[in-house]
Amino acid sequence: MAKKEDKTNVMRLLDQKKIPYEHFSLEGADGLSGEEIADKLSENPAQAFKTLVTTGKTGNHYVFVVPVAAELDLKKAASAVSEKSIEMLKQKDLLPLTGYVHGGCSPIGMKKFFTTVIDASAENFDQIYFSAGKVGHQVKIAVEDISKIIRVEYEDIIK
Repeated sequence: MAKKEDKTNVMRLLDQKKIPYEHFSLEGADGLSGEEIADKLSENPAQAFKTLVTTGKTGNHYVFVVPVAAELDLKKAASAVSEKSIEMLKQKDLLPLTGYVHGGCSPIGMKKFFTTVIDASAENFDQIYFSAGKVGHQVKIAVEDISKIIRVEYEDIIK
């Protein structure tokens, strides 16, 4: 009997909203960078995105989605969410806050909604890749469909 594909919460949410996606998985992805995973899956690194969670000076949390090879510009990011400053969330706080582990964080399906900003470079592509909510699992989704499942803004937020 064929083994049924393990669905992540992200995939279940996309299925619920009837949003088409492609799922990709890579065994042994623990400890690999986003660039290394994109390379192993033959993805364009400019089209593969990572999800970063931050804390603003006000104590509010924000989600930023940037290309795997890029670095979040904290000043641009703070400006995009009208904060004086922001800093990266401590790794130990990621799972309790979002429900995701480091390397498997997705902008879709967090425990609660946070303001989400995707780097404007995503708009250069019809589809982008990002984590499916589990280390080594990714989804490829149409950029225009992302706003059907979460509220997002597109801003220049990378260095």
